[in-house]
Amino acid sequence: QVQLVESGGGLVQPGGSLRLSCAASGSIFSIYTMGWYRQAPGKQRELVAERTSGGNTNFGDSVKGRFTISRDSTKNTAYLQMNSLRPEDTGVYYCNARGLSDNAWGQGTQVTVSS
Repeated sequence: QVQLVESGGGLVQPGGSLRLSCAASGSIFSIYTMGWYRQAPGKQRELVAERTSGGNTNFGDSVKGRFTISRDSTKNTAYLQMNSLRPEDTGVYYCNARGLSDNAWGQGTQVTVSS
């Protein structure tokens, strides 16, 4: 079983930046795609960004050009670099890892963009 732990969330002003980290442990051999989802108050959980082991990426429309996703295979860690943050980016951000034999979620980390 894969375990995921997110870190890096917090309070940031509009226009600022945050970098989220997701450390994977356990059955990491099964991971093919790692990504980030978020859930804002009163809204459904939505895709933010994802990246496959082969380097293919997919971004939510609202974050294209502002967010980037990367993976460090040596450290078994995924990162989400968030720039030009807006109040509507506020929400709980969840790390996701999936493959043929697993579909795992982290506990979530709160991101609040506010003056």
